[in-house]
Amino acid sequence: MGRSYAAKGKKKRKLEQGGALLAPPVADEAEETPCAVKGKKQRKLEDGAASRTPLVADEAEEFPPPEEEGEEEGDATEGEGEAAEAEDVGEGIPIMPRPVDPKRRPGVIFVLERACLEVGKVGKAMQILNSDDHANYLRKQNRNPADYRPDIIYQALLAIFDSPLTKAGRLQAVYVRTEKGVLFEIKPHVRLPRTFKRFCGLMSQLLQKLSITAEGTREKLLNVIKNPVTKYLPVGARKIGLSYKAEKSVNLFDYVAKTNDDEQLVFVVGAMAHGKIEKEYSDDYIQICSYPLSAACCLNRICSSLEQKWNIR
Repeated sequence: MGRSYAAKGKKKRKLEQGGALLAPPVADEAEETPCAVKGKKQRKLEDGAASRTPLVADEAEEFPPPEEEGEEEGDATEGEGEAAEAEDVGEGIPIMPRPVDPKRRPGVIFVLERACLEVGKVGKAMQILNSDDHANYLRKQNRNPADYRPDIIYQALLAIFDSPLTKAGRLQAVYVRTEKGVLFEIKPHVRLPRTFKRFCGLMSQLLQKLSITAEGTREKLLNVIKNPVTKYLPVGARKIGLSYKAEKSVNLFDYVAKTNDDEQLVFVVGAMAHGKIEKEYSDDYIQICSYPLSAACCLNRICSSLEQKWNIR
């Protein structure tokens, strides 16, 4: 026979009562315990955990990581070259000692036509455009990079100012007219920059500020002037244009030797990559070589022929 349900119920109630005595306190009872009852061990653990917590965001911002500092230095050095160019010309450019000709004999004047000096805004800086550094920029503007050659006028000016003719004091003036028709004058005692990058910085400031003064003085060594160039040339000067396509071919040394000693000579030379100069104000239009020559080579020949005529050594 099976046991009655009443007997089963008594044992079950005894087991449930015994299990309730052994059960841990529930969460509600644990919350009722006051904070003052916490033991010393629990406070030590909490203090140790608080000391190991990381710095908050406000404290961490006071110590930037070295990577961010490196990036800031890199950004600052990007425009260092352009700023250096501006600083070099900011207080003026140096001048050479002025040689004095006691006899006050006539000298020579050079006019350099169609020089490629154009200022463009590349990024945040205004720069002289050239085919090496700004080829992609020029193509986006639908321009031919081969036409932007400021190095030609730079080499031509160096050929003039580094010659014994200039150092002997027989150079009177140099006039440069750009492709855009901007005319400026360069004094014969100026000392040009010795690097192309600084020369471009000088030309960029000249075309924006319209004048460049000497170092320590207010004398204008480079100055933008009004067209035409003929009103700055001496009265009665002999204006000679040079071109490879000229019909009259001469030996330059013989040609210069036949000129009068008291005659003022003005040589007009093209400073562009392609094309020829106009002979609108030239009294004589000559060819000095059967081959095309650069502007610097033509000017070297002119200076050499004048040095031979005037016995400059």
